[in-house]
Amino acid sequence: MPVLEPNPQGGQKKLLLVLGLMLGVTVVVAIVASIAAP
Repeated sequence: MPVLEPNPQGGQKKLLLVLGLMLGVTVVVAIVASIAAP
């Protein structure tokens, strides 16, 4: 079974959503930190 399927099932789709959300939050925090840095 491949890790990333073209049409993931419910559980895998939720896992991808959580991972994407974590990555998005990390990117937002990095951007805010780079802007706030002197």
